[in-house]
Amino acid sequence: MKMSRRKLRENIFRLLFRIEFNTREELDEQVTLFFQSQPEIDAEDSEYINRKLCAILNHLPDYDEKIRQICEGWRLSRLGKTELAILRLAVYEIEEDDDIPTGVAINEAVELAKIYCSEEAPRFINGVLAKLA
Repeated sequence: MKMSRRKLRENIFRLLFRIEFNTREELDEQVTLFFQSQPEIDAEDSEYINRKLCAILNHLPDYDEKIRQICEGWRLSRLGKTELAILRLAVYEIEEDDDIPTGVAINEAVELAKIYCSEEAPRFINGVLAKLA
């Protein structure tokens, strides 16, 4: 069965979150372990997740710079790791993914923040992404 866009996005976020705890070289192994632990993800969805993850990782310094510019006075290291992963994914979707409308990317980022972050995070993420958009 094909995963929903929301579930695909959540899996991309979960993989992006791992880069904060592993080197770029270790990430390949982390991705392999992730997919081995998620047998419900079929080959097509796995390919989609991997493609998006690679696209984000290839432009990570650019996305981090955009986030840094919007969060004036904040170092990225001050942001929570979950918030940073959500912002990176959303910046990619807003800037690069023509299949995803900006409003949807922002809304989905806020929804991920409601699940994975503190109570204040959804409002913060919404504000950051609204400035970007």
